[in-house]
Amino acid sequence: MSGTERDAVVVGAGFGGLYMLHRLRSAGFSTIAFEAGGDVGGTWYWNRYPGARCDVESLEYSYSFSPELEQEWEWTERYPAQPEILRYAEHVADRFELRHDIRFDTRVVAATFDERASRWLVRTEPDGETSARFLVMATGCLSSANLPRIDGMDSFAGRIAHTGRWPHEGIDLRAKRVAVVGTGSSGVQAIPVIAEEAAELFVFQRTPNYSIPARNGPLDPDLQREIKAHYREFRAANRLRPAGLGARWPIGDQSALEVPDEDVKRDLEERWRIGGFAFLSGFTDFLKNREANAKAAEFVKRRIREIVRDPTVAERLSPKQVIGCKRLCLDTRYFETFNRPNVHLVDVSEHPIERLTPRGLVAGGREYEVDVIVFATGYDAMTGSLTRIDVRGRNGVALRDAWSAGPRTYLGLGVAGFPNLFTMTGPGSPSVLANVIVAIEQHVEWIADCLAYLRSRGYATIEATVEAQDAWVDHVNAVADATLYPTCNSWYLGANVPGKPRVFMPLIGFPPYVEKCNEVAAKDYEGFVLARA
Repeated sequence: MSGTERDAVVVGAGFGGLYMLHRLRSAGFSTIAFEAGGDVGGTWYWNRYPGARCDVESLEYSYSFSPELEQEWEWTERYPAQPEILRYAEHVADRFELRHDIRFDTRVVAATFDERASRWLVRTEPDGETSARFLVMATGCLSSANLPRIDGMDSFAGRIAHTGRWPHEGIDLRAKRVAVVGTGSSGVQAIPVIAEEAAELFVFQRTPNYSIPARNGPLDPDLQREIKAHYREFRAANRLRPAGLGARWPIGDQSALEVPDEDVKRDLEERWRIGGFAFLSGFTDFLKNREANAKAAEFVKRRIREIVRDPTVAERLSPKQVIGCKRLCLDTRYFETFNRPNVHLVDVSEHPIERLTPRGLVAGGREYEVDVIVFATGYDAMTGSLTRIDVRGRNGVALRDAWSAGPRTYLGLGVAGFPNLFTMTGPGSPSVLANVIVAIEQHVEWIADCLAYLRSRGYATIEATVEAQDAWVDHVNAVADATLYPTCNSWYLGANVPGKPRVFMPLIGFPPYVEKCNEVAAKDYEGFVLARA
């Protein structure tokens, strides 16, 4: 092949892109990866805001494909911080010699399917074109920063930063007046850290979120040795869990409505003490029944009232929606932060931020003078990084147009009308409702096996059928509608991005999804059309 021809192009060099590149190279496919950042890591390359940390435990938020890698890497904390995760990604890239097939500081801007040649023409900036049989989008679910549109953004004389695009050199917040806009996961992590450094902190909150203590700390060496001694069994147990994680904590098998309230409270107390995502796992119906859900929600609200000394502030921090319909936040002394004299909560639910001025922000008719504005406003989740690239399939149809009413995929892997295009952890797959590295590994291995199958049988293209795609979208919606997930405005539905269609994007339930993917492959890729050149 020429220097601009490959069997496969992988877009992104985060955890998905790294493993995809490694797996395809190992299978004998000539592969190149393009990465907009200056190094590997994806989300963890860009997210360097104060307090940035994964909310999945380090012994689980790690690759399982290499037993040697599992044994040699030593984690230091229960929940890994951004610098440690980035070092891990860099170690993986070096250990498996992946860098020489990655083009850094190179952004994919367009990809067009050539129907006559059955190949993708991928255009990059700086100027470049690469032809490939297969195109794998490892662009990440939380990688396109969502910066709000507010009047006067260009007029502010101070510093503006988004948590998802934090300057690599950092920002000195000492003796500064700081505004943080947003109280989702990144805001909940950043606010306590910023509060300790800034002279004064204004937190602008539109919707309060539920948050559970992470109980982070140094990782117990004995626990790490114990897990490593039985890592295969531990990984297998996690893959049988609804979200692909949490095998160390028990899952309840009763309804919260079938046991005395004292038992429910006792279980929640224990899980609050443990910390983490195990909190809602004690009963079967916390995410299915409003009455059951209210027991868990009220427990957290009561804790907020106990922690926050000002009753008015505590009430403003208490969510109104059901617990769990938005991604549950994990924190380190988040609610305690609002007891600090230098921290002020500004409720913008009824009186939104009107504009920025040279001196700060105006909300509710009042100007708040600040030196730094931090937007912790999340991402154009799951689809943003895909639709920002001009991807065109059959007949020149753009992916963003095909998804104008919401994303439609088959298995979250293929899209009708876009042959040989694979979306990793895409809409219609468990993705963000699972341990994403577990979801990544399952997708990588399925895609690699699929490409090997096509090669061995002489097929040039694979493409999802419209019928299979429609049936799958209906299935994803039906599963979601049986839960409380769609009942509130969350980024799972794209509700944080103005104008984005309200569609519940991820599939709930990891193990049944894996079974379905395996079944499709075993039936010679049922639901896909396979064609020779």
